[in-house]
Amino acid sequence: MSEILWQKSSFSGGDTGNACLELARDAANRRFLRESDETGTVLITGADELRVLLLAVKAGEFDHLT
Repeated sequence: MSEILWQKSSFSGGDTGNACLELARDAANRRFLRESDETGTVLITGADELRVLLLAVKAGEFDHLT
């Protein structure tokens, strides 16, 4: 996946070693999600599905898992 340009959240620290989520998309408009310290593990999804996931996270729907 080297042709993909990953974006890190502006809320993430700039130091190396900071675990954060990174997002990307490809020419086929697929969305990619990974954790910066596990770059080999990538979730591939569509834009609508990613939007639903992010809205659920922001709404706290997964808070009980932590």
